[in-house]
Amino acid sequence: MHFTDLPLLPELLDAVARLGFETPTPIQEAVIPVLLEESRDLIALAQTGTGKTAAYGLPLLQRLDLSRPVPQVLVLCPTRELCMQIARDLESFSSLLPRTRVLAVYGGAPIVPQVTSLSRGVHVVVATPGRLLDLLRRRAIDLAQVTHLVLDEADEMLSMGFEEDLEAILDGVPESAQTLLFSATMPAQVAKIASRYMTSPLEITMGQRNAGSDGISHEYYVVPARDRYNALRRIVDLYPDMYGIIFCRTRLETQEVADQLRADGYDAEPLHGDLSQQQRDHVMKKFRDRRVRLLVATDVAARGLDVTDLSHVINFNLPDELVVYTHRTGRTGRAGKEGIAASIIHMREHYKIEQIQRIVGKRLERRPVPTGVQICRARLTSLVRKVKELEMEESPVDAHLDELCALLDDLPKAEIIRRFASLSLHGMLEFYRNAPDINRETVLRRDNRRPDRWGGEKPQGLRAAGVLESKVEMVMDVGRSNGLTPALLLILVNAADRGRRVTVGRIRISETQASFEVPEEQATRLLDGFARGHVNIHGRQVGIRMSGTVRKVKPHRFGRGQGGTKRRR
Repeated sequence: MHFTDLPLLPELLDAVARLGFETPTPIQEAVIPVLLEESRDLIALAQTGTGKTAAYGLPLLQRLDLSRPVPQVLVLCPTRELCMQIARDLESFSSLLPRTRVLAVYGGAPIVPQVTSLSRGVHVVVATPGRLLDLLRRRAIDLAQVTHLVLDEADEMLSMGFEEDLEAILDGVPESAQTLLFSATMPAQVAKIASRYMTSPLEITMGQRNAGSDGISHEYYVVPARDRYNALRRIVDLYPDMYGIIFCRTRLETQEVADQLRADGYDAEPLHGDLSQQQRDHVMKKFRDRRVRLLVATDVAARGLDVTDLSHVINFNLPDELVVYTHRTGRTGRAGKEGIAASIIHMREHYKIEQIQRIVGKRLERRPVPTGVQICRARLTSLVRKVKELEMEESPVDAHLDELCALLDDLPKAEIIRRFASLSLHGMLEFYRNAPDINRETVLRRDNRRPDRWGGEKPQGLRAAGVLESKVEMVMDVGRSNGLTPALLLILVNAADRGRRVTVGRIRISETQASFEVPEEQATRLLDGFARGHVNIHGRQVGIRMSGTVRKVKPHRFGRGQGGTKRRR
């Protein structure tokens, strides 16, 4: 099917053709005819990046009454970036429709110009829930004439805590309005909104519910917590042309990973909630212009980003809510292209992989962390490929070519290639010259644990004398100035771990932060607990991170280090 086979206005078809689109995506092919012919409510489930904006935008633009400059179509979406992107797309689609007015209203921007634009009259409003509520309270917008309501990325809006805002807005939309719900997944919250505010909706599902794109290759790497960054760096080095997003759990971790990547010479920038809107816009412009090829982001900061042609999405940590995995990975493999979703997990997170496989309906392939030899081979192969594919026209080198050939005349061809390759990749080759095999170290660490008589690992408290145990130093972002004491630190740790036994080693508390040691195998579990955000001291959320310091110690007989504690049962 081609767009010209759809019963769209010539002006819309011409605009689509100018944008370079010829064939509708499956979701567009299924939704557009329905919205042109019917007024019943609709639920459309499709992976992010499959063309949902055009699926609802083109038919709704066609159904506008342009003689009435009042809000007739209201599109709600979770973030400023997505709001602006949708508005730009709708403006492009309607570029040949005279007098069509599309307005984006969102937080983080002055509200007065938005109020002024509304007073002049608009046909389509694309809004974030918070800013739309502000406009409603000011009586700057009237939703009484809305005929079509679109909830775009409904699952993300609800996961960001907009449920009450959405309900307040939906209560103000006429019951006669056609409600269209577009989502990548269908969690319980979305189903609840659908059942309350939609009437006998038609459901269109592209693929399985909550499933990922067919163009995405899912893989994961298993490493100890201490090797997580090293594994990330090796994955990045294996793909010289990587253009992707690296997802972290917390703002602090996001900043630290980005800082470390930049210190190691990579084009990377952080994106998290501590950045101002101006900083955020600057980072995103650099990323879209490909002046930055690695964006290190939290889930909240990255929601609604619409960046095309991403080759990779890397989960530095798996999300706390595994359904979010679909949102993260859906940012690659778009529009029929292929992408790679890679996850770095701790040795005790295999159960999460099994759950994700059930969610996306696909198998995640376990990959060994690339070795130094594999990385160097990949880099050299990439260099040769780029040399062969380089389109050479007139070059400033041409004027000196004879002289250069004479200077290299005494060297064999193989030696010239060897030297140029070594010169181009000197730093990379030297770095990995004697690099250890992380996979081998992982196996050795696992195999060195003494098995018990049933063939499993010996319980922590019964390890044989003389076997050294790895203690990881954790850093907490509160200290004496926040009222932290050793006893309170232990209470916070136990609260984060929710009932499971925590073995805490030596504790140091300064004015602004504290450090303490835990066994390596407990570190990731503890990070997970604090990342959920339920631990606070005097109303302040407490965060922790790994310092990178690992100490080998002889364990106590029952696994109780200095300052050790067990939760009372």
